Amino acid sequence: MRVSVIGGSTVTDEQYRQAREVGRHLAERGHEVVCGGLTGVMEAVCRGASEAGGHTIGILPGERTAAANDYVETAIATGMGNARNVLVVMNGAAVIAVDGGTGTLSELGHALDMGRPVAGLGTHRLDGATGGDAIEHVETPVEAVDYVESAVQ
Repeated sequence: MRVSVIGGSTVTDEQYRQAREVGRHLAERGHEVVCGGLTGVMEAVCRGASEAGGHTIGILPGERTAAANDYVETAIATGMGNARNVLVVMNGAAVIAVDGGTGTLSELGHALDMGRPVAGLGTHRLDGATGGDAIEHVETPVEAVDYVESAVQ
């Protein structure tokens, strides 16, 4: 399955480590990674997936595929800026969020609107969201991957 991984473009060493581990676990379990293709969480998840032999897809905000991080295998230029966030979410059967700012928050909103299962590692909490509109907050990258696998039938 394709899993969209979203998160901040500027991250701490711990957040980078977590995202890289998410990518590794996804690839080891045969999943493809979809992300925004740039730095931070996006680079880390692609790095982890690439190191484990997985396929990575970066949906870029600009018009140049060369802007993708070094670990993106398939770069897709959109020229859409942050409007491409919808495409990042749409192209995964589920979403894993690691940290993140306002761009991640918009992607979380799109994911919940589209009914995508969402696992969150240290990301936004949305008060009042329940059931299918909720983020499953987890503690580890393995729990994040376990959740999205169990939530997609």
